[in-house]
Amino acid sequence: MPDSPADDLDGLIRRVDPDRWLTSRFIADPQARTDVVALYAFDHELWRARRAASSPLMAEIRLAWWREALDEIYSGAPVRAHPTATALASAVGRRRLARAPLDSMVDGAVEALELAELDQAACERWAGAVEGALAALAAQILDPASPAGAASGAGRAWGLALLGRAGLAPPATLAGPLRDALAAAMRDARSLSPAAFPAALPARLARFDLAGRHPGAIGRRLALVMAVVSGRI
Repeated sequence: MPDSPADDLDGLIRRVDPDRWLTSRFIADPQARTDVVALYAFDHELWRARRAASSPLMAEIRLAWWREALDEIYSGAPVRAHPTATALASAVGRRRLARAPLDSMVDGAVEALELAELDQAACERWAGAVEGALAALAAQILDPASPAGAASGAGRAWGLALLGRAGLAPPATLAGPLRDALAAAMRDARSLSPAAFPAALPARLARFDLAGRHPGAIGRRLALVMAVVSGRI
């Protein structure tokens, strides 16, 4: 039997975003995991717009394509035949997700396009607009009763770690904001239910980035297991 579209996206995220894919394995409900992976696939497409395009203009065209996909999803029009767009439409309909956080993700990606290297303020804006919004949506999917913004700090921390990994900002620029975002993540994650906690788990891996450590697969898995058991980032 051929793989389902959900399996295809899961495999994609496992290849292109292995750390966050690993955190999604701690989501017990299969449908919730599928919907969160759809968010991660959308995030990947926004990130890919910058990385794969030959110029900022081409990247902006790619991002406009995704904004139009959101128009289709939220207007009830037929959604373009793209695995991520289809999966995102299903997640939005199933979970009644608000559009504003998804628009925030696109807006944050567009704002960062013209900068070859982001300064501290731009790093913080991007991390909040894109990854903070995504983490909040993931928490909502996993537990609709999650306090608003409880996973946002974790998302910001993960976003700042991503910027460092991609070489878009020097470590000295990221250290202070990452430390602050992790402090917020560790504080706010305590208000997340066990079901919603995986939305904040990427921040546990961002702690390694702040410390300049690069553990192997076993070390990363063990850190995540300990975070889930303790309920602490």
